[in-house]
Amino acid sequence: MSLLAWLFGGTPLQREPAAQAAAEAEAAKLVLYQFATCPYCLRVRRALRRLAVGVPLRDVRRDPTTRAELRAGGGRYQVPCLRIPREGGGHTWLYESADIVAYLERRFG
Repeated sequence: MSLLAWLFGGTPLQREPAAQAAAEAEAAKLVLYQFATCPYCLRVRRALRRLAVGVPLRDVRRDPTTRAELRAGGGRYQVPCLRIPREGGGHTWLYESADIVAYLERRFG
């Protein structure tokens, strides 16, 4: 992989239009708590680009409400954190960039 491909997340995954629409709809249900200069958050954003899905991003450094939401829901102020909705209601809060990337790869890869 070239340096530029590595920097920008590699070549995006190609899907049929219907499969892409379904992946985007599922990804829109997730939320990534992060901030721009965090290298671990960058790792997750690169994976999202490579998997060609857009997850809503919440910047915990710029928005005190988002920071409080992360602390209240996930139990700690740590990024990256992926908020995943549960079937019966509520959310799972997934920390650690490697765990988040593995989850995204399983779900969208």
